[in-house]
Amino acid sequence: MDDFPKMLFGWSWEENKLFELALAAVDEENPDRWQVVASMLGGKKSAEDVQKHYAILLEDLQFIESGELDHTLVEEAQACVEVERTPSVCWTEEDQKLLAQLNIN
Repeated sequence: MDDFPKMLFGWSWEENKLFELALAAVDEENPDRWQVVASMLGGKKSAEDVQKHYAILLEDLQFIESGELDHTLVEEAQACVEVERTPSVCWTEEDQKLLAQLNIN
């Protein structure tokens, strides 16, 4: 996931996953919540970064839940990159027998 585009102030996919896990683990009533969450991210983000990221995610959630999200744009979206594909090759019973004869461990 290293090539995952960094969004929302430079948060990688891994950082977002750690952030989600940390939010679930730290009590909302903890007065040091943002500092604790930041420390759970390995010191890569400050408590202020974490709190801002949380506020942005709340805004996004409210926007989605409000029904204002234009789903027609999602339906009209097209792939940005085309990938050439090769046809799948099925593994046959004969292939399995040949492999067994090779006795590869």
